[in-house]
Amino acid sequence: MEMEFMAFIFGILIGSFLNVVILRYPKGESIAYPASHCPTCKTPLKWWHNIPIISWIFLKGKCAFCNEKISIQYPLVELFTGFLFFAVYHKMGFDVFSLFTLLSFVSLFVSGMIDLKYKEISYLMNVLPITFAFLHSPNILETFENALFFIGGAVLLRDYVSVLIKKEAMGEGDILVFATIGAFLGVKLGLMAIFISALYAIIPSILNRFLKNDLELPFIPFLFLGLLSVWYFDGYFLHLWNTFYE
Repeated sequence: MEMEFMAFIFGILIGSFLNVVILRYPKGESIAYPASHCPTCKTPLKWWHNIPIISWIFLKGKCAFCNEKISIQYPLVELFTGFLFFAVYHKMGFDVFSLFTLLSFVSLFVSGMIDLKYKEISYLMNVLPITFAFLHSPNILETFENALFFIGGAVLLRDYVSVLIKKEAMGEGDILVFATIGAFLGVKLGLMAIFISALYAIIPSILNRFLKNDLELPFIPFLFLGLLSVWYFDGYFLHLWNTFYE
């Protein structure tokens, strides 16, 4: 488990950088300059203020200079990215295919967080996950065919639901995530991932409706969680599919 632990630590460090991307990229700001600073008082942070997770806990979730609260998003993104690196290494080891898998998952995670935070999706963050997904396996043709199948299914679903509710039901970003799911999982497991995604979204949707009076809940984060769950536990979900449908 030593290498898995190292993957986890490396993932936490990458997660610290992802926080910068999530915060700055949608605003059109540079992700390299200026250096890390408090979003409230703009004071540049010392290096010991930037230790992933530990600094946030040590500072009790507050800025060391102005004492304003620092969002819990920062340690959660770092922690989740650590587990993401752990999961990919534990399941696949380290090779070129696990690298492309990780790149796809990381870019999709960033896309989901931006969607959740700003309710918008950038074109680049839409394209990166599916691009890397095409390269996650030596069976590129099969991967491409599965992705096209899910694109077609997502478009039909969007058109049908849009007619029912009389407004746009799904954006292009969601459709590309459907394609990414198909590329990774194929038809059977892909359908299960979408079903699991919908289950994940039920309670947050209800809370969002009644606590915030908001009918629109970004779906990409839940699609990503569904993909990750079924991808990691693919043997279990395939057994479940065969039990009920074959």
